[in-house]
Amino acid sequence: MIKDIILHLERDSSRDIVCDFAASTAEMFAAHLTGVSFAFAASIPNYIVPNFPPGVLADLFAESETAARGAIDRFEATMKRTGVSAEPRLVLQTDSGPPRTFSEMARCFDLSIIMQSDDYRGINNSTLIEATLFDSGRPLIVVPYIQQERLNLDRIVCCWDGSRAAVRAINDALPLLRKARHLARHDIKIEVRTTPAADIDVPNIILSHVADSAASLLVMGGYGHSRLREFVLGGATRGILSAMTVPVFMSH
Repeated sequence: MIKDIILHLERDSSRDIVCDFAASTAEMFAAHLTGVSFAFAASIPNYIVPNFPPGVLADLFAESETAARGAIDRFEATMKRTGVSAEPRLVLQTDSGPPRTFSEMARCFDLSIIMQSDDYRGINNSTLIEATLFDSGRPLIVVPYIQQERLNLDRIVCCWDGSRAAVRAINDALPLLRKARHLARHDIKIEVRTTPAADIDVPNIILSHVADSAASLLVMGGYGHSRLREFVLGGATRGILSAMTVPVFMSH
């Protein structure tokens, strides 16, 4: 059951489609949506802070807060237009940093929504996505930066390799799969395809199938391995997130 959704708000207004996507998701499930904006997302390491002139540091904080509040204003405007039950949260500063803070907040929600990184514009959400995937214990949807549509459940592709991560992802995605069945007003049509592929080709094989089947959502397990205390995204997961063309529902 999806009743509480948390959304990471984007500072760049050109990426505000993620708000519309999140609003449509909340609307579909009659869920409450919380939009979180970090005022100092590009945090400066503590060991560098003492070397910053006070005036420069204050200007950076002020500029960051202005951008964060702008994201909240646009979020609230979108929610008023859609009529979705929603609330904004402004996080001015955190000792642990936005990725860890957001992932800890996400533990109290049923679903997280984050937009894909955009290297061309210098926007990097990779650490945020990674932390939320591995540390929140909750599923998330990563929205591609090229996304134009709201949530569409017309055709869903589910990746399956029999692993624990795949089982978890399919189970967590059941509310969406059931909703797809409801919208179609008939039983879920399942088509099983087995496609062998070398490890390095897995992302390309999956994305090619998504394109060929005109899918509107991809469901897959989030794979990674532990490096000391940190999780590192597996090659297939990283490949999908870097070249995704449809929203990806992930769970670990």
